[in-house]
Amino acid sequence: MADNSIYTAIATSTGDGRAGGRAATDDGTLDLTLAVPTAMGGPGGGTNPEQLFAAGWAACFHSALKGVAAARKIKFTDSAVVAEVGIHPADDGAYGLSAALHVELAGVDQSTADQLVEAAHAVCPYSNATRGNIPVTIEATVA
Repeated sequence: MADNSIYTAIATSTGDGRAGGRAATDDGTLDLTLAVPTAMGGPGGGTNPEQLFAAGWAACFHSALKGVAAARKIKFTDSAVVAEVGIHPADDGAYGLSAALHVELAGVDQSTADQLVEAAHAVCPYSNATRGNIPVTIEATVA
C-alpha cells in the first residue's frame, strides 16, 4: 500500500465469504451478511461483493463528478450515478468483472454532461483502478 495514503479503509470478511459469511469494517459502521445471489444459484437474502463494489464506485464517481463540476463552476440541478457490476466466467476457469456507469444530470446540455462525465472518469479512484483491467462503459443522460 502507498505510504502517502490520506485514508485507509479496513474491512474483514469472515465465515464462508460470499456464501453466508460476514463483511465488517474496523470501525463497525458496516457489518453485513453476505449471500450468493439467486442469479448465481445461491439463496440470496444478503449482499454480495459485486453490489458493494457497485455502491462504492457509484458513490465515488458521483463525488468526482460534483468535484469536477465545482472546479469548472458548472452547476446542475440534479444528478445520480448508477453503477452496474457484472461477474463473468473467464476462459481459464477464473472470474472477471465488467462495469457500466450510467450518469444522469439535469440542468446542463448533453455536451456539458459528456465533458463532466469524461473528466470525472479521469479523476475517480475506482475508474483509475479499473482502467484497462475490466471492460467499462459510461454514458451520460440529460434529464
